[in-house]
Amino acid sequence: MNANTPAKPRLTTSAMIASIASEGQRVRAAPFGKALAALGESRPDIVGMTADLSKYTDLHIFAQAYPERFFQMGMAEQLLLAAAGGMAKTGLTPFATSYAVFATRRAYDFIHQVICEENLNVKICGALPGLTTGYGPSHQATDDIAMMRAIPGLTIVDPCDALDIEQAVPAIAAYTGPVYLRLLRGNVPLVLDEYDYQFELGKAKLLREGREVLIIASGMMTMRALEVAGQLQKDSVGVSVLHVPTIKPLDEETILREVKRADRLVVVAENHSVIGGLGESIASLLLRSRLAPKFLSIALPDAFLDAGALPTLHDRYGISTESMSHRIKNEL
Repeated sequence: MNANTPAKPRLTTSAMIASIASEGQRVRAAPFGKALAALGESRPDIVGMTADLSKYTDLHIFAQAYPERFFQMGMAEQLLLAAAGGMAKTGLTPFATSYAVFATRRAYDFIHQVICEENLNVKICGALPGLTTGYGPSHQATDDIAMMRAIPGLTIVDPCDALDIEQAVPAIAAYTGPVYLRLLRGNVPLVLDEYDYQFELGKAKLLREGREVLIIASGMMTMRALEVAGQLQKDSVGVSVLHVPTIKPLDEETILREVKRADRLVVVAENHSVIGGLGESIASLLLRSRLAPKFLSIALPDAFLDAGALPTLHDRYGISTESMSHRIKNEL
């Protein structure tokens, strides 16, 4: 290299952990790790465990605060969750972290038989849920909800933003029983503080009102739904947004009440495969309740997805704000 040629800037953030935040969007760094470390001060029963991914699940913050309560299990997800079950039997409350694909696909039998069949108090926290990494099918957890919904007694939580995570951590710690948390990590967008929001386990929350469309969403797709509502407002289309942070058990009462309130297009938006997720769960609920509104599912396709930059992938697979707005307009 010529001495006068400026060196290329060194990359300090892996594409694996790239934030889903838009440029200039408000964020909070590592809300899960900070919330768990804060909770650990008053809850000596809480232990942190990971499969060689403490930094990439933000658990390193808890590990630095309580090194004697942190357990690095190596790249062995089955061992991680089997050990978490054993610790729960002694009265501890393990928060076990890994990437969502590894925690669910590689350790499914251990979650099913060791943890959930015995209703053990283990909190499984899976980072990179849905299409939140561009690394392709090996790391994109697009089928995790479908797998975990099938396990009896397992609570499933899909937070929208940093505030949701901060409030969900103490809530799931206070709940006795197994929980699967879809974990957004790193610089996580902050949006729900503008809506007087309070997380309640098992409860859906209406964030805004609109007469023409009702979007029912979970996870980061609630953020997208709020952005879509703002865009469609400019075209005089009113959009209600119902956030469903708890996928199982589903808040059927609130969902049915909102669907019945008006003759609106009902849209379910989720960062998950169209197979086995929130959309199918709500469609089943409506059918069982003999309701037949105009219905649109916005979800990832039943396919192995491409690798690439997240904005490109979100446009390609229909979960970007622009793609959602276009599909909803076409349905009206």
